Amino acid sequence: MLDLRIDAAAAAVDGDVRPAAVGVRAGVIVSLAPAEPAAEVVALGPDEVLLPGLVDTHVHIDEPGPSDLEGFASASRAGAAGGVTTLVDMPLDSSPVTTSVAALAAKQAAARASATVPVGFWGGLVPGNLAELPALADAGVLGFKCFLSGSGNPEFPPVSFHELLAGLAACALPLQVQRERRGRGLGPQHGRLGSGAGPHAARPGHPAPLRRVDRPAGPAAA
Repeated sequence: MLDLRIDAAAAAVDGDVRPAAVGVRAGVIVSLAPAEPAAEVVALGPDEVLLPGLVDTHVHIDEPGPSDLEGFASASRAGAAGGVTTLVDMPLDSSPVTTSVAALAAKQAAARASATVPVGFWGGLVPGNLAELPALADAGVLGFKCFLSGSGNPEFPPVSFHELLAGLAACALPLQVQRERRGRGLGPQHGRLGSGAGPHAARPGHPAPLRRVDRPAGPAAA
């Protein structure tokens, strides 16, 4: 038996809109049709469309730290209200910044306490924390972020070209690189980030695929 079945006359599936009976067991979508028995059935109205939840991979949450600016409670509620059912938090707006396993654990605890949608985390690459990257990856970060120019946060300083290369080699996860000034870090001579006008470049990696499906009112996942 299913734990939950959502019956929709109109559901967005594989680029099409069609009727579906979405079956959920142990938090995972296991079927779209036919309608199987379920402990709970939610029937949408004829004017409602069932849409997949969105994943926002670039969210700045200031908790622990100045959570009055944006904490997990307000960020997750706002996301759920707009159909964003998973947030991925950037590493530089909390205090401490997410550049160590201890800091990540503090973020995960804060998310478990107050977030209403699942939350993932980016880790930070900064000068001096290269040895932390494998442990951060093991602790669950989905990738890393670094700056080649000032981040605006003195706790999150920019890395050098050599530190960037070392970070790329440290683990097989995506690395976001932000650069907003000419004449610093990588330039056209390295054939990487062009003139430096663009703020981001992403390194392909192999993050674990998201498999869980949580209802917006469910508990947070760290």
